[in-house]
Amino acid sequence: MIPPAARDRRVWLRVGTLLDGASSRPLRHAHIVYDSRQILFAGEDEPHLELLNPDQRAPDASLDECTLLPGLTDAHTHLFLEGGELDLDKRAAYLNQTPDELLQRARARLEKLLRLGVVALRDAGDKHGVGLALSKLYASAHHPLMPYVDSPGAAIHHLGRYGGFMAEPIRDCGEPRSCVAARVKAGADRIKLIATGIINFKKGAVTTEPQMTTEEIGAFVDAAKSFGRQTLAHASGDEGIERVIAGGVDSVEHGFFLRDDQLAKMRDRQIAWVPTFSPVQEQVDHADRMGWDEQVVGNLKKILDQHAASLVKAQAMGVQLIAGSDAGSCGVAHGLGLLYELERMERAGLSSIAVLNSATGAGSNRLAFKHRFGQIRPGFRSRFILTRHSPLKTVANLQKDKVIVFDGEVLVSNGDFNTDGL
Repeated sequence: MIPPAARDRRVWLRVGTLLDGASSRPLRHAHIVYDSRQILFAGEDEPHLELLNPDQRAPDASLDECTLLPGLTDAHTHLFLEGGELDLDKRAAYLNQTPDELLQRARARLEKLLRLGVVALRDAGDKHGVGLALSKLYASAHHPLMPYVDSPGAAIHHLGRYGGFMAEPIRDCGEPRSCVAARVKAGADRIKLIATGIINFKKGAVTTEPQMTTEEIGAFVDAAKSFGRQTLAHASGDEGIERVIAGGVDSVEHGFFLRDDQLAKMRDRQIAWVPTFSPVQEQVDHADRMGWDEQVVGNLKKILDQHAASLVKAQAMGVQLIAGSDAGSCGVAHGLGLLYELERMERAGLSSIAVLNSATGAGSNRLAFKHRFGQIRPGFRSRFILTRHSPLKTVANLQKDKVIVFDGEVLVSNGDFNTDGL
């Protein structure tokens, strides 16, 4: 039994395996000391006495059969949407709710996400203010039990082009700097650009011209930097991806049809990639329900195979890979979708530890979150997962029973809780 931690009550654990969220080598027979605010020690040596409670000489728990790893970050999620619903009519009706109703539905998901091991969320845009409201709620002095939330508010796109359900058009602000200023004034943690359209599943390609020019993207990036904000760009198709790379965004979201030379540019310019397999994989998994014939399913599988090959190349080349599920998309449930995404990345050919790092320390290293989490290091928040089912054998084991420690509070997750509404 793990005792809860407090500001004046430290907890010392010994575990069989410790994954710090950044290293390629696990620690064995490791120790961790933490309180409710932060991790104080992590390593294979025993902690010094001054880090422990007065007169403490032994761990509070010896968990030699357990693996400890940082809590998970979903770096691409749409909190205003319910992802698990597959019925397109019901999905459309869902969006007819008021912004306040959408917010209440999103709030109801938050503790469930913690119990799945998800401790942080980078929202990827909505025009209803849900993500911004949750980001502000997290920042409040007495927020409920909830993951960290970071949001760009409304994404930015061109009127009449893809993204109207989550974005507001450039023309409403006039030019890039005023668009960025308006988002920052509303409380945006970063700036989301919708630079391209989406995949035409029937043709197996992105068939529309990119929404934004390279110059336009560069202007948004420069404006965002002047306000101390990062940029994330929805981009698929080689021409659109080329433009967002040249424009200097901080991360490419989705990135279907990435070329090898573009991966090299992303590595050299430290542009992260959030590959989001899940929305396309869900179309394959539920092809009958989606009405796709064998030709379309074949197209989808080719796209996923190419994406998997690019992921393996990106890892070998040193591109910064960050896990994001695109939760809220059709069939991609919040929390559960991230666990599914990690399995897809592993099946693509990444090692389990590389996949786990992409969902933990990679985000904390690259995405400039306001708080420190995602790694098991002194000074980082005490937010981690303990499990007897080693995720090094397969990341699918994260779906099994586990314990989540969140700011010292201990949550037992055995899968026996209501996942409706995710």
